[in-house]
Amino acid sequence: MSEISRKKTKKIFVGNVPVGGDSFISVQSMTNTLTTDIKSTLKQIRDLEDAGADIVRVSCPDKDSTESLNQIVKSAKVPIVADIHFHYKRAIEAAEAGAACLRINPGNIGSNERVKEVIKAAKDNNCAIRIGVNAGSLEKKYLEKFGEPKPEAMVASALDHAAILEDNDFFNFKISVKASDVFMAMMAYQKLSEVCDYPLHLGITEAGGSQSGTVKSSIGIGQMLLQGIGDTIRVSLSANPVEEVKVGFEILRSLDIRHKGVRIVSCPSCARQGFDVIKTVQVLEKRLAHISEPVSISIIGCVVNGPGEAKMTDIGLTGGGNDTHKIYISGVADHNVDDNKKVDHLVELIEKKVSDLRSKSIVVD
Repeated sequence: MSEISRKKTKKIFVGNVPVGGDSFISVQSMTNTLTTDIKSTLKQIRDLEDAGADIVRVSCPDKDSTESLNQIVKSAKVPIVADIHFHYKRAIEAAEAGAACLRINPGNIGSNERVKEVIKAAKDNNCAIRIGVNAGSLEKKYLEKFGEPKPEAMVASALDHAAILEDNDFFNFKISVKASDVFMAMMAYQKLSEVCDYPLHLGITEAGGSQSGTVKSSIGIGQMLLQGIGDTIRVSLSANPVEEVKVGFEILRSLDIRHKGVRIVSCPSCARQGFDVIKTVQVLEKRLAHISEPVSISIIGCVVNGPGEAKMTDIGLTGGGNDTHKIYISGVADHNVDDNKKVDHLVELIEKKVSDLRSKSIVVD
């Protein structure tokens, strides 16, 4: 297998999470609760933390939201990014409230003096910045210059915003150039990656619902990661934010970039299957969802591909006859299991594997 040659970018920190350089690719999501509803927002952040999110973004559209942010930041385990649009005072308040990063467009928050005030607040509070360019909200001057939203316009906007930060001696920032159009987003990130070495935050914005958005994001984000582009990702779905985190990790795991949780290799099932593969996988996914250690299992309904797939996973199950199936350990046929005990037995084997990993202090990332 060929390895992905990842572009080496500058390393920054969002709270205690490194982004860029030789750091692991982090997975982000965003709350969709009212920020002023502190209890609900913290509940959603807890759910995202449990799903493995490295960074969580919270919208701060008004002063009441930035006032709530202080308590949210103190209670969260992961770094919190404050999402700011237009209001420079909200950015200052968010930095002072303890946000680890501000998501802004410097060109959208007013005069140079206002930008300088935001940068000073970020510096004083050890707060990073994400320049967030979006095809759907490009500034008027770029639309007039380029005629319409296009990759060149997005890159021009991003570089101009980056220059504002650089001119004010601020370099602790990352950049995103998102679009809902997969090709536009990919071309923008490719062009931006060619001309700057700041860490890039990947995403296909407004990707859609759970199924369509997952497909679009997997194609767009996956293709960019294959090219070595990207340091942190967010899958944007019109769904429970936890689903964004799950899909994000699946993308990374599928590309052999980052391994977190149980990876299940399973067949689509057919008339040859010795047990109900689909139901077995569904049950295992639920019962193993709490595991964060990298473990691989293969669930194959018959002996056609079962032994071969089992050689490449930690634990394997292959369907047999007479309601008895074969269990493989580290690629080797080890013992049989009765059909009615197969799921409980697999869970026991995986939990033992996880316990062994923990006892050896193997690093997940």
